Amino acid sequence: MGMALKIKIILLERGMTIKQLSEKLGYKGNNLYNKLDRDNLCEKELRAIANALDCDYDGIFTFRDTGKQI
Repeated sequence: MGMALKIKIILLERGMTIKQLSEKLGYKGNNLYNKLDRDNLCEKELRAIANALDCDYDGIFTFRDTGKQI
């Protein structure tokens, strides 16, 4: 499941639209729509989106062989 789909699911649960989230983040025009359509979001944007949606975002790498997380 891509991050864009996860964000859309959270929006549904929060009763928000993409437009409302976009306004909350201060994005202009269709910038957020385009980023979600391409599923092209950097970690900084994901953290800002999580904050705007009252969520935590944890970007982690997990070693497959040891389970260690970074």
